Amino acid sequence: MLTKKQYDLLMFIQKRMTDTGVPPSFEEMKDALDLKSKSGIHRLITALEERGFIRRLPNRARALEVVRLPDGVGASPPRGFSPSVIEGSGRPAPLERGPMSRLPLKSVQPAPEVVGVPLMGRIAAGVPIEAIQEQTDAVHFPASMLGPGEHFALEVRGDSMVDAGICDGDTVILRRTDRAETGDIVVALVDEEEATLKRIRKRGNTVALEAANPQYETRIFGADRVRIQGTLTALLRHY
Repeated sequence: MLTKKQYDLLMFIQKRMTDTGVPPSFEEMKDALDLKSKSGIHRLITALEERGFIRRLPNRARALEVVRLPDGVGASPPRGFSPSVIEGSGRPAPLERGPMSRLPLKSVQPAPEVVGVPLMGRIAAGVPIEAIQEQTDAVHFPASMLGPGEHFALEVRGDSMVDAGICDGDTVILRRTDRAETGDIVVALVDEEEATLKRIRKRGNTVALEAANPQYETRIFGADRVRIQGTLTALLRHY
């Protein structure tokens, strides 16, 4: 999955190469994404290369190759297709034509719809941190995996939910709601000041926020001190 900045840069490079046959300079990329320095572009280019969306060719200045686009943007290249290499001082290499070019292409299934889920910051899977209010970026996710309702994403910090498969550095996708059932993993706001990711247990007028790591104790509050902000829907992890 791509962040909004990674997605915007990939699409800017693709459009520039399609329109002019020449990839944009780092200065043009910086201006297009409204970044303050080229170092941010270098990081985004590296992230796109690591995820297999672009390829940088060694010993060639400004030589970029768009290998693929995100799901939902365009169909994958058909078999036998070799992407053109675009260099800073040249034009796209012509596609070779042979017997395969006369074969009919197989029908392509519609790409799944991809939606941008706002990334609201970080959430503690451990000791609660200050409540998160503002969007910092976005992650793109297949709409079919989210289901109905409004969703938001949080980056996990801490290891208190590792036994539930949620690790430090993961990104969790949550459906925005103020209701949860006992056993749900939720983002809970405590005393309107602290937000934490925990499994919720309800009993009478009390609410327990339960960790999934024996090194952390369960915290118990009066029901009026805890407000549910969302329930866990999905999880993203980069390797």
